[in-house]
Amino acid sequence: MTVHGRLTLLVYAPALVGNDSRPLAVVHRLERALPGLRLEWKVSQEGQPIALPQRDTWLAEAVARGKFPLLCNGDESSPITLSGLAIPASQAAGGQPLLDVHADLPLDTTIRAAAADVLAEMAEGARAFWGRATPFSAAVEIARQTRDPVHKPGTPPRGLPALRFPEKIRSPAIPQYLGWLNYWSAAAAESIGFPDPSRDADLLSRARRTTTGGWVVQLTEAPLDLDNPAHLEALMWAYERFPKIGGRAAPS
Repeated sequence: MTVHGRLTLLVYAPALVGNDSRPLAVVHRLERALPGLRLEWKVSQEGQPIALPQRDTWLAEAVARGKFPLLCNGDESSPITLSGLAIPASQAAGGQPLLDVHADLPLDTTIRAAAADVLAEMAEGARAFWGRATPFSAAVEIARQTRDPVHKPGTPPRGLPALRFPEKIRSPAIPQYLGWLNYWSAAAAESIGFPDPSRDADLLSRARRTTTGGWVVQLTEAPLDLDNPAHLEALMWAYERFPKIGGRAAPS
């Protein structure tokens, strides 16, 4: 299996509460989406994997303390990691605390074939508002779209539109940016006006519904590569089609 860099997945969900069952649900769903995957290791301060014989209990105890600690597959040659990060209300869309669930995987042929399922399982296990899966190199450039005249002036790369900081976006159901694979909950899809059969036929040909009524929408057939003019054009078109993404247009 040839590896072409890394695939990063992010989903944004409501903040952890009490004995929250969602982190364990995300772990179990990812393991089902990728047969053979076992996220049964933590990582030492020296970066070495440490086996977790009672992984589920260990994770539940961490969640009870308000944490979603990093788990990995224990394979240093082809690491897969999963973790969660609390986002305070002051830095989050809609002014409410959120949970950022992050996974990092090798972009090999197996992961590429399963990526849409992995994103859907991760998002729905977390009960996320929205999320995305994007090759690391493209994700770095997309992250540079977020601009602010005072705090982060400048021009986004490649002529891409400037996006607002998350705390400037009125609802957590409005996606902050696009990626190669996009998860939009039913609320997120409604917020941006997807789908419109008259305008979204091409996207719908690469989209599927999820069990909770959300969508996984694939922007390009191959993993997003912004050095590919056709991929850059597809990304630009999608931002034009959905002006509410990134807080660029007020909701109607």
